[in-house]
Amino acid sequence: MKKILFIDRDGTIIKEPPGDFQVDNMSKLEFVPGVIGALRELARDTDYRLVMVSNQDGLGTERFPMEAFLPPHEFMLRTLAGEGVVFDEILIDESMPEEGSPCRKPGIGMVEKYLGDGLEREYSYVIGDRVTDMQLAKNMGIRGIYLGEEVPEGLPVALCTGSWGRIVRFLKKGSRRAVKERKTAETDVKVALDLNGSGEGDVRTGLAFFDHMLEQIARHGEIDLVVAVKGDLQVDEHHTIEDTAIVLGSCFAEALGSKKGIGRYGFALPMDEAKAEVLLDFGGRGWLEWNATFTREYVGDFPTEMTKHFFASFCQTAKCNLHVTAKGENTHHTIEAIFKAFGRCLRVAVEQKDGGELPSTKSLID
Repeated sequence: MKKILFIDRDGTIIKEPPGDFQVDNMSKLEFVPGVIGALRELARDTDYRLVMVSNQDGLGTERFPMEAFLPPHEFMLRTLAGEGVVFDEILIDESMPEEGSPCRKPGIGMVEKYLGDGLEREYSYVIGDRVTDMQLAKNMGIRGIYLGEEVPEGLPVALCTGSWGRIVRFLKKGSRRAVKERKTAETDVKVALDLNGSGEGDVRTGLAFFDHMLEQIARHGEIDLVVAVKGDLQVDEHHTIEDTAIVLGSCFAEALGSKKGIGRYGFALPMDEAKAEVLLDFGGRGWLEWNATFTREYVGDFPTEMTKHFFASFCQTAKCNLHVTAKGENTHHTIEAIFKAFGRCLRVAVEQKDGGELPSTKSLID
């Protein structure tokens, strides 16, 4: 089986010039930031094979002669080869859009020969900066990695990013993302989780202090987390906090997948006069041991009694064993110390080593 990256050229490897969109002299040649190091890392550290797939409108005609195209193109290939990046094949369609060539992206004419039984479709991708690249992925029956800011609707995009560094992390570690929704008569919860993230959080639950705590999980866990909740806060805060924990835990269970190579376990930290210790095991069994009490009923708009219930609900759906011990004079500090320690604990537990073994003597973690 072959894992192949079908990589666009202009706008993906090298910048696409405005105006005529043609790299037809050396002064127009400029690499996309980060691409050389990223491709070098993929060529060195993974078993992906690389195929370049590019539309070059009217190549070989008077308006775009081959002698103008080749010098920057060959310089680009030499530069990449010098870093150990060699393409199995360079596929270029020279037709104009109005010709309707089946070889022109998003048509599959150029890549059809790769679609036999030897292609590992689950782990092969089209990488490009245009919607036509993602349409090509759809037509090939694989997924796309979109080098852009907004996911094209209705297309099989596994990753949308402006960063080649993030593409490398994704391809080396695999997709560890999950998006889940839970709608009841009481709440409407949507959570998007990326364990290969960088600590970005966008949290909107309607409870300001709870938002702040969930953002601590993202930042200190170095995971990307998007949470959007519409809850019956006119009743009270219980359903919003509980259902957020349930969906968040489900996302962790899905994103961790087989759990191969993860740290599995871990963290303690101080915060001013408060301190918290969080021990975690993503071993497949939901259980919470809790040793923390609070002197205030609320911190901001957050009922402190729901802190324990949040973690208990998380444990059930994330299938993890969690021990929390905390003490402090200031309730705000104590709760925040717990969430920060939990985030740090998650960072250690979900960290994945390349080629790592399953952290269990049973050869299975449910």
